[in-house]
Amino acid sequence: PIEYKKVPVPKPAPDKVLIKIKYTGVCHTDLHAWKGWPLRTKQHLIGGHEGAGVVITVGELVEDIKVVDHAGIKWLNGSCGHCEFAGFPCAKNLYSLDGSFQQFTIGKAAHIARIPKGAPSNAIAPILYAEITVYKALKKSNVQAGQTIAIVGGSGGLGSLVVQYAKAMSLRVIAIDTGSEKQEMCLNTLGAVEFVDFAKGDVVANVKSVAGGLGAYTVILFAVSEKSFQQAAEYCTARGTIVCVGLPQNAGVPAEVFSTVIRMITIKGSYVGNRLDTQEAINFFARCLIKAPFKVRMLSELTQVFQLLEECKIAGRYVLNTSVSSINHILGRFSDLTSPLI
Repeated sequence: PIEYKKVPVPKPAPDKVLIKIKYTGVCHTDLHAWKGWPLRTKQHLIGGHEGAGVVITVGELVEDIKVVDHAGIKWLNGSCGHCEFAGFPCAKNLYSLDGSFQQFTIGKAAHIARIPKGAPSNAIAPILYAEITVYKALKKSNVQAGQTIAIVGGSGGLGSLVVQYAKAMSLRVIAIDTGSEKQEMCLNTLGAVEFVDFAKGDVVANVKSVAGGLGAYTVILFAVSEKSFQQAAEYCTARGTIVCVGLPQNAGVPAEVFSTVIRMITIKGSYVGNRLDTQEAINFFARCLIKAPFKVRMLSELTQVFQLLEECKIAGRYVLNTSVSSINHILGRFSDLTSPLI
């Protein structure tokens, strides 16, 4: 069960910093970790990996970060540096540290995100995971300007960002989602040229129809439904690429072998970016090229936000306010408990 508890404010090790979190995004991955998934998760975990705030203490070995610098906690908060995957996520450091669903969080100085001081914390919080993830997925797709790209889950926390990136890269975007609110967002706010409602009619036929009959050159999957992964190979065009990002539990990505070989389709996974990808993604935001659609809730409302995620009722991203007023709200409901969430 989700609980709110009082924990001591930690002291940073020599190579780490202590960040006072102002806002933290809520990612579907946090929901997966709470509900249970194939990867081992720290017991009594304080979740969250989209925390934006201010550095209030630095370890004695930290030289390039100062108190009052703006910084963020993101998905990759450390790596061993000894293997060929150094700097990228691996199973050893996933959900092994407490995150940003609290007021004060420890981060390894080498891995925290450097945030421009003029950037609003609530708006940039989703950038620290969502934007880096979609930015990396687009880079790995090798899509070229002018090509058609289908984005499954186009109005979600990740999809809403990649639609904007794709538009900025002169791609022709087909957003796949469901509902009139999400259609309005994708077409009139984010910049998609076509919208396919997966709850209406034949998705494969509809995508091919709006893609000129052949299909999309690139398909990026952010959905949490296995059916979306099953359909992707059917509307991906010859020599196209399918990039899997969403994590539906126990799902597979079936592709008929003969058709996959003859059409030379590539299927790959994309997880999250490294430190260079992080700063590149933040630079896009700082230059006002990307905006993350978000709604603010209080830390005490995380359970309700998780429920909305499960029901696929969120357009954009929810961001939690971790301020004192938020904590007081929690105390009003749980007289013997305080922050943070565990």
